[in-house]
Amino acid sequence: MIRCTHEAVYNFEHALRGMRNPLDSWDLCDSRFDGELFIGEKDLRLAKQLRKAGSDHRKYLRQILVCVDIEAPLYWWKEFDTYKVATVANSTSTMHTIHKKPFSDDMFSVEGMSDQGKDVFQNYLAYLEELRLKFNEKKDKAVWDELIKLLPSSFNQLRTVTLNYESLLGMYHARRNHKLQEWRDFTQWIEGLPYFKEICLED
Repeated sequence: MIRCTHEAVYNFEHALRGMRNPLDSWDLCDSRFDGELFIGEKDLRLAKQLRKAGSDHRKYLRQILVCVDIEAPLYWWKEFDTYKVATVANSTSTMHTIHKKPFSDDMFSVEGMSDQGKDVFQNYLAYLEELRLKFNEKKDKAVWDELIKLLPSSFNQLRTVTLNYESLLGMYHARRNHKLQEWRDFTQWIEGLPYFKEICLED
């Protein structure tokens, strides 16, 4: 399971104006940024040319910023964390909050499991809940330590992430056919960002 919410995309105006700096071609800008975003034909043509010319020429993509809340399992975040360039993330704290509310199925990404796997998971979840209750009662750090160490990688964590179109383009090409459904869903979300398809994917 992966869920992307509260997305916001910023700085198209400055990015596209800066894109024209090398040739002093600001007079050819035909986009509008007052109210609803509209990228004109001339700006779109140049944006695509620079994107296809390589990372040295498409620096403007690094200036189109995206902020989003992503809720995903720890096994997905482990792979996302390989993309440390031009990303910032603020996560919910497992260390401080794992004991505060009862464990439930919807806190984990376990869809698609076999019936046997689901039975094993339910027993495992019951033991985690037992540990949580024991820690809340006795505040024994050894119990908390065991709870943290046994927390499965299917546990869903929320992070507020800031990144840009260049880093998203790299993720898109590297992960769109990934074995994990979460990556395939995430790259579909990327495709839906304003003008991402038009600038980054179309010839």
